[in-house]
Amino acid sequence: MHELAITEEILRIAVEHAERAGAERITDINLVIGELSSVVDDSVQFYFDFASPGTVAEGAELHFQRVPVRLRCRQCGHEFEPDGTDWRCPTCQTMGGDVVTGRGFYLESIEVT
Repeated sequence: MHELAITEEILRIAVEHAERAGAERITDINLVIGELSSVVDDSVQFYFDFASPGTVAEGAELHFQRVPVRLRCRQCGHEFEPDGTDWRCPTCQTMGGDVVTGRGFYLESIEVT
């Protein structure tokens, strides 16, 4: 359900920037979503379709770019993408690490007319 609040904020930001630019319509919204963010694309799309009518974003197409999880080993400093549920460093076999990418979620850009 947190996707509703997230989607409302995406819409608010997109509309604010479009209006500031003097745009008549938002045609595309590009979102970047980390695999660990727990944001569900279909839910965002559902809430966007519900919330955008009557705004300059009505009918805009959402584009979702997924960012994979990338870790930095605390033991040896090697950066790696975990293989499924195996989060061991492939270099030294230490379990886990610090998340470098994969947690984020942001509106990267909008396209307007």
